Amino acid sequence: MRDWSLAFLAGMGSAVLLAGALYFELVMGLLPCELCLWQRWPHGAAVALGVLVWAAPLAPVFLAGAAAAATSGVIGVYHTGVERGWFEGPAACSGGIDVGRLSAEELLDRILAAPVVRCDEVPWEMLGLSMASWNAVASFGLAGLWLVAMRRR
Repeated sequence: MRDWSLAFLAGMGSAVLLAGALYFELVMGLLPCELCLWQRWPHGAAVALGVLVWAAPLAPVFLAGAAAAATSGVIGVYHTGVERGWFEGPAACSGGIDVGRLSAEELLDRILAAPVVRCDEVPWEMLGLSMASWNAVASFGLAGLWLVAMRRR
Protein backbone atom coordinates (compact mmCIF):
# COMPACT_ATOMS: atom_id res chain seq x y z
CA MET A 1 0.00 0.00 0.00
CA ARG A 2 1.38 3.42 -0.96
CA ASP A 3 2.15 5.91 1.77
CA TRP A 4 -0.61 8.26 0.62
CA SER A 5 -3.40 5.71 0.12
CA LEU A 6 -4.66 5.65 3.73
CA ALA A 7 -4.61 9.44 3.83
CA PHE A 8 -6.50 9.55 0.52
CA LEU A 9 -9.01 7.12 2.05
CA ALA A 10 -9.38 9.43 5.08
CA GLY A 11 -9.98 12.40 2.78
CA MET A 12 -12.60 10.42 0.90
CA GLY A 13 -14.18 9.50 4.24
CA SER A 14 -14.73 13.21 4.78
CA ALA A 15 -16.25 13.38 1.29
CA VAL A 16 -18.68 10.61 2.28
CA LEU A 17 -19.64 12.50 5.44
CA LEU A 18 -20.26 15.65 3.39
CA ALA A 19 -22.33 13.67 0.89
CA GLY A 20 -24.34 12.22 3.77
CA ALA A 21 -24.98 15.69 5.17
CA LEU A 22 -26.14 16.89 1.76
CA TYR A 23 -28.37 13.82 1.41
CA PHE A 24 -30.07 14.58 4.72
CA GLU A 25 -30.46 18.20 3.68
CA LEU A 26 -31.54 17.90 0.05
CA VAL A 27 -33.36 14.54 0.00
CA MET A 28 -34.62 14.14 3.58
CA GLY A 29 -35.40 17.84 4.05
CA LEU A 30 -33.40 18.24 7.30
CA LEU A 31 -32.03 21.75 6.99
CA PRO A 32 -28.69 22.35 8.73
CA CYS A 33 -28.28 24.69 11.65
CA GLU A 34 -25.31 27.03 11.99
CA LEU A 35 -23.23 24.48 13.94
CA CYS A 36 -24.01 21.80 11.33
CA LEU A 37 -22.57 24.08 8.69
CA TRP A 38 -19.49 24.77 10.83
CA GLN A 39 -18.82 21.00 10.93
CA ARG A 40 -18.79 20.79 7.14
CA TRP A 41 -15.96 23.26 6.46
CA PRO A 42 -13.15 21.18 8.03
CA HIS A 43 -14.36 18.14 6.08
CA GLY A 44 -14.08 20.17 2.88
CA ALA A 45 -10.48 20.96 3.81
CA ALA A 46 -9.81 17.28 4.56
CA VAL A 47 -11.15 16.29 1.14
CA ALA A 48 -8.82 18.78 -0.54
CA LEU A 49 -5.90 17.52 1.55
CA GLY A 50 -6.79 13.93 0.67
CA VAL A 51 -6.34 14.83 -2.98
CA LEU A 52 -3.22 16.93 -2.30
CA VAL A 53 -1.53 14.07 -0.44
CA TRP A 54 -1.53 12.14 -3.70
CA ALA A 55 0.87 14.67 -5.21
CA ALA A 56 2.71 15.68 -2.04
CA PRO A 57 2.78 12.92 0.61
CA LEU A 58 4.53 15.19 3.13
CA ALA A 59 4.09 15.13 6.90
CA PRO A 60 2.50 18.61 7.06
CA VAL A 61 -0.23 17.50 4.65
CA PHE A 62 -0.98 14.44 6.80
CA LEU A 63 -1.03 16.57 9.95
CA ALA A 64 -3.28 19.17 8.35
CA GLY A 65 -5.70 16.43 7.28
CA ALA A 66 -5.76 15.01 10.80
CA ALA A 67 -6.28 18.50 12.23
CA ALA A 68 -9.14 19.22 9.80
CA ALA A 69 -10.95 15.98 10.67
CA ALA A 70 -10.36 16.49 14.39
CA THR A 71 -11.65 20.07 14.15
CA SER A 72 -14.94 18.82 12.76
CA GLY A 73 -15.01 16.27 15.59
CA VAL A 74 -14.51 18.96 18.22
CA ILE A 75 -17.28 21.06 16.71
CA GLY A 76 -19.47 17.93 16.69
CA VAL A 77 -18.81 17.38 20.41
CA TYR A 78 -19.66 21.03 21.10
CA HIS A 79 -22.83 20.73 19.00
CA THR A 80 -23.81 17.57 20.88
CA GLY A 81 -23.33 19.46 24.14
CA VAL A 82 -25.56 22.27 22.88
CA GLU A 83 -28.22 19.74 21.85
CA ARG A 84 -28.14 18.08 25.26
CA GLY A 85 -28.04 21.34 27.21
CA TRP A 86 -24.48 20.85 28.50
CA PHE A 87 -23.23 24.02 26.79
CA GLU A 88 -24.89 27.23 25.77
CA GLY A 89 -24.94 27.48 22.01
CA PRO A 90 -24.41 30.50 19.83
CA ALA A 91 -27.20 33.03 20.29
CA ALA A 92 -27.74 33.04 16.52
CA CYS A 93 -29.14 29.49 16.55
CA SER A 94 -30.06 28.66 20.13
CA GLY A 95 -32.55 31.38 20.88
CA GLY A 96 -30.45 33.05 23.58
CA ILE A 97 -31.27 36.65 22.66
CA ASP A 98 -31.76 39.23 25.43
CA VAL A 99 -34.94 40.99 24.29
CA GLY A 100 -35.37 43.18 27.36
CA ARG A 101 -33.61 46.20 25.83
CA LEU A 102 -34.96 45.94 22.30
CA SER A 103 -37.64 48.18 20.87
CA ALA A 104 -40.64 46.54 19.22
CA GLU A 105 -39.18 47.34 15.79
CA GLU A 106 -35.77 45.86 16.68
CA LEU A 107 -37.44 42.77 18.12
CA LEU A 108 -39.50 42.28 14.96
CA ASP A 109 -36.34 42.69 12.83
CA ARG A 110 -34.57 40.02 14.91
CA ILE A 111 -37.53 37.66 14.67
CA LEU A 112 -37.74 38.04 10.90
CA ALA A 113 -33.96 37.57 10.51
CA ALA A 114 -33.74 34.62 12.92
CA PRO A 115 -32.65 31.28 11.45
CA VAL A 116 -35.35 28.68 11.10
CA VAL A 117 -33.18 25.79 12.29
CA ARG A 118 -32.14 25.71 15.96
CA CYS A 119 -28.81 24.27 17.08
CA ASP A 120 -30.17 23.03 20.40
CA GLU A 121 -32.74 20.63 18.91
CA VAL A 122 -32.03 17.12 17.62
CA PRO A 123 -33.76 16.59 14.26
CA TRP A 124 -32.46 13.01 13.76
CA GLU A 125 -30.78 10.37 15.89
CA MET A 126 -29.73 6.75 15.65
CA LEU A 127 -28.87 4.50 18.60
CA GLY A 128 -29.31 7.47 20.92
CA LEU A 129 -26.74 9.63 19.12
CA SER A 130 -27.55 12.72 17.08
CA MET A 131 -26.10 13.50 13.69
CA ALA A 132 -23.60 15.83 15.40
CA SER A 133 -22.52 13.00 17.70
CA TRP A 134 -22.07 10.59 14.80
CA ASN A 135 -20.06 13.24 12.96
CA ALA A 136 -17.78 13.57 15.99
CA VAL A 137 -17.22 9.81 16.19
CA ALA A 138 -16.52 9.50 12.46
CA SER A 139 -14.34 12.62 12.40
CA PHE A 140 -12.11 11.43 15.23
CA GLY A 141 -11.83 8.07 13.47
CA LEU A 142 -10.77 9.81 10.27
CA ALA A 143 -8.25 11.94 12.19
CA GLY A 144 -6.79 8.71 13.55
CA LEU A 145 -6.61 7.28 10.04
CA TRP A 146 -4.68 10.37 8.88
CA LEU A 147 -2.20 9.85 11.72
CA VAL A 148 -1.80 6.13 10.99
CA ALA A 149 -1.17 7.01 7.34
CA MET A 150 1.48 9.52 8.38
CA ARG A 151 3.17 6.99 10.61
CA ARG A 152 3.31 4.43 7.80
CA ARG A 153 4.92 6.80 5.30
